[in-house]
Amino acid sequence: MAIARLTGGPLDGQVIPLDNESDDTLIMPYSEGQLVYRREGKPTGTGESDGPTQAVFTYAEETEDIHPDIDGRDD
Repeated sequence: MAIARLTGGPLDGQVIPLDNESDDTLIMPYSEGQLVYRREGKPTGTGESDGPTQAVFTYAEETEDIHPDIDGRDD
């Protein structure tokens, strides 16, 4: 099994299972929209005896405003 380490954005520091080791982009549901994380560098721990394969994914963007203006004010 592989794991993804998320850096930056609202999910910074999270570690999640990575179903498909070849994915270069992760799209995570968050609030009213989605967060996009992109792979950075090559996976580590790919040998048989050095633990699970790990890939770092860096925050790229959100599909909706993750801090919506709830009361309609601009301040």
